[in-house]
Amino acid sequence: MSLAPRERAGDPSARSYAPDFLTELFRNPLDPGYADAAARRREGPTSRLRRLLARPVSLVVLVVIGFLFAVAYRETIAEQPSRAKARAGLIAEIKQRETETDRLTERADQLREEVGRQRDAALSGSQASRLRNLEAGTGLGRVRGDGVVVRLADAAADKDAVTGADAGPSRVLYSDLQKVANALWAAGAEAVAVNGQRLTATSTIRSAGEAILVDYRPVTSPYEVSAIGPGSMRDKFDGSRAADLMRDVARSTGLSFGVKDVDDLTLPAAPQPRLIYAEPSVSPSPSPSGSGAAGSTSPRPSGSRTSPSPSGGGR
Repeated sequence: MSLAPRERAGDPSARSYAPDFLTELFRNPLDPGYADAAARRREGPTSRLRRLLARPVSLVVLVVIGFLFAVAYRETIAEQPSRAKARAGLIAEIKQRETETDRLTERADQLREEVGRQRDAALSGSQASRLRNLEAGTGLGRVRGDGVVVRLADAAADKDAVTGADAGPSRVLYSDLQKVANALWAAGAEAVAVNGQRLTATSTIRSAGEAILVDYRPVTSPYEVSAIGPGSMRDKFDGSRAADLMRDVARSTGLSFGVKDVDDLTLPAAPQPRLIYAEPSVSPSPSPSGSGAAGSTSPRPSGSRTSPSPSGGGR
């Protein structure tokens, strides 16, 4: 393919399109418009009028940007007292509700003990003993015994090397408490509690923002997972995958993790669970047939909806 006359003369604004498009693209990647603009700048400098007009425009733009920053900063500073006041009010309300909840929990424990004494007095000795064993196994009764305490704590806050601000500690996650509790159960624990909150078959350990909730009660660092069980529980837990993982995390992040044996450990009873029981649905009695004898029934017509069965399998 022959080249145009302008390109033979070295005019950069002209471009020939060879059959091999990729080869031509790599040979001349710059768009002709950029080459034309560069050529015009070389031919003559920018006019003095344009330079004089560019300076005031730049100055006005800088002034406007500075004004916007000043307004944003002033609004932020003006709202800071109200935000701090609202935060302090929320913290005070949370502490008040926690104190009230603790008081009601203590009152509920006292009433539960009174009910237990009255029940033991009404029942025979074997029946009362069997009921206490069932309550201890399900977490609804206070238990005592030898066990272990696993302690986890957030790492100390670090300072950023550049800004000097807190870089943020390595926090204990709710999943860490879940792993430790499950490993203790697997090691043979008979009762487990997290910061005094007894775990049952319906207990939950989850997060809400940065807070960790155990049965909807907040727990804070340091976290102590206490467990009562056989003497071999400590060795089995130390060899578990959860313990190895937490030791690795502690070495890499500075998070605190430790296990110790405790004699005569006491774990409180869990709150009474709110259980919902399913009830079978009752099928409506079939309507008597008009053509049959009195008291006889006839099958429902084909295509009609059948009433649900007591087992719940019908529709």
